[in-house]
Amino acid sequence: MTDERLMANAIRALAMDAVQAANSGHPGMPMGMADVAAVLFGRYIALDPADPKWPNRDRFVLSAGHGSMLLYAVNHLLGYADMDMDQLRAFRQLGARTAGHPEYGHADGIEVTTGPLGQGLATAVGMALAERLGNARWPNLCDHWTYVIAGDGCLMEGVSHEAIDLAGHLGLSRLILLWDDNRITIDGGTDLSTSTDQQARFRAAGWHTVDCDAHDPDDIARAIDEARASPRPSLVACRSVIGWGAPNKQGSHDVHGAPLGVDEIAAARVHLGWDAAPFEIPQPVHDLWRAVAARGAKARAEWQARATGADDFDAALTGDLSGLDEAVDAFKRQLSADRPKVATRKASEMALAVVNAAIPNTIGGSADLTGSNLTRTKGQDRIHKGDFSGRYVHYGIREFGMAAAMNGIALHGLFRPYGGTFLVFADYCRPAIRLSALMGVPVTYVMTHDSIGLGEDGPTHQPVETLASLRAIPNLTVIRPADAVETAEAWQIAMQSRGTPVLLALSRQNLPLIRTDHSAENLTARGAYLIRDPGDRDVTLIGTGSEVEIALAAADALEAEGIRAAVVSAPSFELFAAQPEDYRTAVLGTAPRVGIEAAIRQGWDGPILRTGDGFIGMTGFGASAPAPALYQHFGITAQAVADAARNLTRS
Repeated sequence: MTDERLMANAIRALAMDAVQAANSGHPGMPMGMADVAAVLFGRYIALDPADPKWPNRDRFVLSAGHGSMLLYAVNHLLGYADMDMDQLRAFRQLGARTAGHPEYGHADGIEVTTGPLGQGLATAVGMALAERLGNARWPNLCDHWTYVIAGDGCLMEGVSHEAIDLAGHLGLSRLILLWDDNRITIDGGTDLSTSTDQQARFRAAGWHTVDCDAHDPDDIARAIDEARASPRPSLVACRSVIGWGAPNKQGSHDVHGAPLGVDEIAAARVHLGWDAAPFEIPQPVHDLWRAVAARGAKARAEWQARATGADDFDAALTGDLSGLDEAVDAFKRQLSADRPKVATRKASEMALAVVNAAIPNTIGGSADLTGSNLTRTKGQDRIHKGDFSGRYVHYGIREFGMAAAMNGIALHGLFRPYGGTFLVFADYCRPAIRLSALMGVPVTYVMTHDSIGLGEDGPTHQPVETLASLRAIPNLTVIRPADAVETAEAWQIAMQSRGTPVLLALSRQNLPLIRTDHSAENLTARGAYLIRDPGDRDVTLIGTGSEVEIALAAADALEAEGIRAAVVSAPSFELFAAQPEDYRTAVLGTAPRVGIEAAIRQGWDGPILRTGDGFIGMTGFGASAPAPALYQHFGITAQAVADAARNLTRS
């Protein structure tokens, strides 16, 4: 038996044993792609388990995340310190690092959370793009590969189209996708649901394609060598047998997502010539895998010698923000003096000019809405095939692909990505935004046209329910700034974030400056704060974004009647919820409250409003008309706010 077959059979044995012990999991893919993994790691991949975050390591992404035992088995065999055999024995159990699908941050050697099919591939496109961006700046320090294993499900998901199109267009030559071409899905054969010629599809998108026998190590190596020699991203179609090695079940969808059973595992051990006990690996096999780790350690040591003294590389890697606070404070001081009346999307562009000047490793972009999102600032050259020295990506009309790629750029570690689209199209990005939050990746989402205030484009583009749905995502900071100062502070928060994605909801319509008195303190970071405090208040008016202006106008009207109205700007419910209870009580007070937002009420009750408090906002979809007419039509006016406040103070 060849060394690579022994390495592969170790993967197969561990996958069978762990899934059987858990009585849950997917043995078919790890067994079917074990030979490919053995060749890939045995001959090509450079990484060092002793330094899991080595910046120039090759990235391996298991897009077909249900086959997680392949990754866990490989990481155990390579010698990752946190992946001992007890972790494999506890596969899919509470508290184990070996979750049902690979989860970034749970264990070393897991580059990205996968499981939602297609997203691993799309995230890997961002990683491969980040490698090219790094290579353009530090050619001697950033020159690694990104390898992906994906299955039929990944390639059927729509995001795969966005991802492969973007990768082919940009010419990401160091991206290699190993397709588990086993022609099996959960329901049965792939002919039940698809007739796509995948290689033709990838070639049409600008990829190099090659196929191989997934169970012939030399043929696998031939295909990978050809892929590595191509100036384009490459698809390697690995014709495999799902569950290879299980003599009575291989090749069937029955082996996809269920334990093989004691009898079939025994038969597989005989068929494979594997006589080790469950969860035991013979020392000679361990030695073969540890040789891979030793090769990686040597490559890392050579790289570290080259990296000595590369201060700008280290600054990018550590996320150096020196100068940001000073630059933002000076910008806020200027805003307070100039008092511009601008849309917060324009205020975002103004703040971005400050941010991009202070932080050289930001990478911007937009899903074909650059002129509307205002995400490109002076000096941001376009990134394109053959020239990765720029700082701006035209992602095309690929919102999901953009968001997933930004996750990959952020995970890579050298750059801080942000990208824009309309807020209503957050729904197209949502699965990737959710993974940003789940992984704790600091991606910045720039979402403009945030309410009925966008006007004539009508209800298809007016995100009345979107804020509520985004606020429901754990570990996502949503910020809806009211003016240019809050917008600048929102960008400061986004750039300083380390473990939380930030989403900015920005207006199309012009808004006055409400923060006219300069303060170095980032009040937006409080989540909510008093912008008008009458002392002993009769009512509290709470607005977000464009509706803070309305709250202030209502307070003026109420004051003329002797009703003392406090006004609160609440740009971020999440940041406010993180404040001490005494601060939140002081801001909201005990008087009746009225919330004002050009969106639905859902999400306000609890953190901001109580039973019996008032709300002025939307109860259904919007309409097509100029913004002022829409605010009047839907009753989101200072008059309506004042009326609601009067009713509450009289009751």
